[in-house]
Amino acid sequence: MALELTPVGVVVGGRSGPEDDDWAEVRATVRLDSEQFSPAAVAGLEEFSHLEVVYVFDRADPAKTQSGARHPRGRADWPQVGIFAQRGKDRPNHLGVSRCRLLHVAGLDLTVEALDAIDGTPVLDVKPWMAEFGPIGQVHQPRWASELMARYY
Repeated sequence: MALELTPVGVVVGGRSGPEDDDWAEVRATVRLDSEQFSPAAVAGLEEFSHLEVVYVFDRADPAKTQSGARHPRGRADWPQVGIFAQRGKDRPNHLGVSRCRLLHVAGLDLTVEALDAIDGTPVLDVKPWMAEFGPIGQVHQPRWASELMARYY
């Protein structure tokens, strides 16, 4: 089954190239497509502190797409884990999901902080983050994942 998706917007500003860490203070704008949407599409969004943004790793090299196991970030000191046990860009479908702070809504421009997507990235969806969508129960993860994320935000 093939899917055809139309971006709802684009990331404007922030970083111009992919980097692995230190996203906490990076500010950018999610600019929604004015040909598809009017400001009514974001009515009430400013009441939320955070967004969940679904986007495409559009500059990931298709030849590097992974479908099996690999060392996260190529680090041999971390275990080989399957592509679905990590969040790297070289995954099937090249989709990213990020939660970020919503700072300001101006028309169809959503100013955000800590969105780990680069300038020009196609955005497929924007959703308000609601606490109730967080994990139910205690969260656990392997030590390598905590090490990987230690400087991410």
